[in-house]
Amino acid sequence: MTMKQYSSTLLLISLLLFTTASYSLKIPRLSPTGGSLIQENYWTHGRPGEASSPSFDPKDFQTFYYNQTLDHFNFRYDSFSTFQQRYLINSKHWGGANISAPILAYLGEEDSIDSDLPIIGFLPENAIHFQALQIYIEHRYYGKSIPFGSREVAFKNASTRGYFNSAQALADYAEILIHVKKQLHAEHSPVIVIGGSYGGMLASWFRLKYPHIALGALASSAPILYFDDIVPPDTGYYSIVTRDFREASETCYQTIKKSWSEIDSIASTPGGLSFLSKKFQTCRPLNKSSELKDYLDTMYSTAAQYDRPPRYPVTVVCGGIDGASSTDDTLTKIFAGVVAYTGNRSCYVNPPRNLTETDVGWAWQTCSDMVIPINVSNDTMFPPYKFDSDEYTKDCIATYGVPPRLNWVTTYFGGHDIKLGLSRFAGNIIFSNGLRDPYSIGGVLENISDSVVAVYTKNGSHCLDILISNHITDPDWLVNQRKTEVRIIKGWIAKYYADLQALK
Repeated sequence: MTMKQYSSTLLLISLLLFTTASYSLKIPRLSPTGGSLIQENYWTHGRPGEASSPSFDPKDFQTFYYNQTLDHFNFRYDSFSTFQQRYLINSKHWGGANISAPILAYLGEEDSIDSDLPIIGFLPENAIHFQALQIYIEHRYYGKSIPFGSREVAFKNASTRGYFNSAQALADYAEILIHVKKQLHAEHSPVIVIGGSYGGMLASWFRLKYPHIALGALASSAPILYFDDIVPPDTGYYSIVTRDFREASETCYQTIKKSWSEIDSIASTPGGLSFLSKKFQTCRPLNKSSELKDYLDTMYSTAAQYDRPPRYPVTVVCGGIDGASSTDDTLTKIFAGVVAYTGNRSCYVNPPRNLTETDVGWAWQTCSDMVIPINVSNDTMFPPYKFDSDEYTKDCIATYGVPPRLNWVTTYFGGHDIKLGLSRFAGNIIFSNGLRDPYSIGGVLENISDSVVAVYTKNGSHCLDILISNHITDPDWLVNQRKTEVRIIKGWIAKYYADLQALK
């Protein structure tokens, strides 16, 4: 594939990512950190001192590369090809193999592992208490774990992208964990896998698929039920976003709800797009109203998904909208919310940016096995949208040349009648959620058994429990959620040691 062809592919993905008719717009990214969706001033102004965890020191990490099998599920000759998969180890607090000290393994998600290391606090903050080894494994096709030698070749066509899926990723993690334990002579060290968002789904599925490798799993904000229409269409992601905004301010909610028709009405008039471009101080003239609406949709959704203390972005947005003069028109109030959220800038809405590896990777994943059918019902503050599997399939075929497997997740991992299914054989999984997170609607929110448990907080947001702690600003409910998770994991490990001793 030439660079010109690769650029053309990226352009097509970009068009699909940022148009209202696109399937991808309605599948917000799953990420513990928010990645590029979080406006930069959230970190620099919203949670000062959290650029990295106090427990994070780059010097504590050793980087390794494992000669990973390209295809774990095929015995064709070319399936035995390998690639270099990156993982990092922090042994600062490890008690050692002699005492079978535990291993905390972080399962990477749709991003370079570098983005997680400074801000995932659960492992470094608890490793000292568990005397645990820390392992961070990068997901295939992200960061430096790229098959076929380069990103251009890895994304060349359906054949090279076909090895990029969740089942292969889980097998990757299994191979690396077995390898590390052998290298360290730590065969009896119990492993707890930890992940957030998509990585949280992987953690729970890893425990189900590889119970001989992982003693337990902490699955933070893992919407494992958001597949195959398990979540009712009228109670999905955007319903929770709407509830978050309505709880913050009824007038804010009403203003946002009214704004969409006004945007369309103005855009349909001569010079309307030019007016909107000036109104919202866009970085370049709007070509269609959907560009503005997509931006606002993403901003509101992101604010709700990552509605974290102490800033609480939903409150910030509504503070801007409600803080505008009562004589201001609706769109002036909406723009005030944009400025409040993003900070003062030279321009807004459509700044030039390049597609990231996560944009490209997640677009493929949601067009292959991670098909999350998100609808926007009539009772939300957003324009209604119905997930159309036929249209979705056409878009995926147009982009990648292959159709998505709409029902694969529930076929391979399960999900329907989750309590009936998992109560019979699953164990040692914590499903943690914050109910302000729109993705929590697809999470496990009730205990399935004594050891497959739901730990959630009413005011929590996406993956908040596994991020770095802040003893000054973290509310008591968050502190207690983390303590509960640690207590449960300690119980798993204590029972494991008792069983291990009994077998000797």
